[in-house]
Amino acid sequence: MKVTQAELTISAAKPDQFPKNPAPEIALSGRSNVGKSSLINTLLARKGLARTSQRPGKTQTLNYYWINDRFHFVDVPGYGYAKVSKKEREAWGRVMETYFQEREQLKAVVQLIDARHEPTEDDIMMYDWLKYHELPVIVIGTKADKVPKNKWDTHKKKIREALELEEEDPLLLFSSETGYGKDKAWSHIQRALFDS
Repeated sequence: MKVTQAELTISAAKPDQFPKNPAPEIALSGRSNVGKSSLINTLLARKGLARTSQRPGKTQTLNYYWINDRFHFVDVPGYGYAKVSKKEREAWGRVMETYFQEREQLKAVVQLIDARHEPTEDDIMMYDWLKYHELPVIVIGTKADKVPKNKWDTHKKKIREALELEEEDPLLLFSSETGYGKDKAWSHIQRALFDS
């Protein structure tokens, strides 16, 4: 995928701010600090488009990126971060539920998991929740450059087993440092956007 145009168009804090545009969307989900902004910047070949935050859990809106005048990436708030009040978490939870359950433009969810570690309870819960709502999921193990190459298969196996990954959901490793996995990620994303 050659990205010729990419811009942040809106940061939506509530459902009535979601764009009315009928174009297809891919949501990007993952724990705070898993490397979501780095993945977005790498895929879009833009250095600082998605802001990497020094404070995990800072993204509290759904950030819409309009790409090639054809589709949106939607960066959803990171989960599993404790320093946010219960009330705030519940408020985001409601917005996210509305988005995942009712957004007809949503074609698939890219779920990011830190490839260095086994999936957390939050990772497993999120995957189960997405599958409960019958959403296609593309699982991407981030920070692959921090895992020795000869252990990649072992780490993928651990992710697959912990999530009880469904057969139709792809799992790939990715590194924003080296760009490894970028083409593979794009091919799955394109398929989800335009073949479904």
